[in-house]
Amino acid sequence: MTDTSGDKSAKKPGKPAAAGKRRKAAGLRALAESLSAVTRPAMGRRGLAEGGLLHDWQEIVGPEIAAVSLPLRLSFPRRESRAEGTLNLRVAPGYGVLLQHVEPQIRERVNGYLGYNAVARLRLQQGPLHGLARPRPAAQRPLAPAVEARLKQRTGEIEDEALRGALERLGRAVLAAADRGGKGGGKA
Repeated sequence: MTDTSGDKSAKKPGKPAAAGKRRKAAGLRALAESLSAVTRPAMGRRGLAEGGLLHDWQEIVGPEIAAVSLPLRLSFPRRESRAEGTLNLRVAPGYGVLLQHVEPQIRERVNGYLGYNAVARLRLQQGPLHGLARPRPAAQRPLAPAVEARLKQRTGEIEDEALRGALERLGRAVLAAADRGGKGGGKA
């Protein structure tokens, strides 16, 4: 009989071997926690194994640059090294020069996000940005004349023209949203 008191890999009677994997506790988990395991194979085929790069693009580069660009692929010169790579970006027509101008800032932000020197250069491809089209807001119907007059009366005492105009626009939007099913505006 051999002594297994010091051997932690010995099986305990009645329990199956875990084959080196930890068993996860049952229960609810956040979707983001398991989403990366599902999306990593698809993103890896596109050269974006760092799925967060695509997901967090607007936070990484800012809304102005994100509105005219989309990361396509992050490729590295050698398979064993994940440094000094090339980030391929799709750029809206006419914005290539702008992105060339801010390339150092984009590289710095992406590398800061990833936590290492992953991007050494950008490769820009001009073309349409599918998936980034933003719907235009619906045109607002004019308020009923009586409601518009009441709104003007309530904001008439405000001396600052910019503030008064902003409050009137806000009031119109709120009243129009409150009365989407009816005609002519809500109560002011």
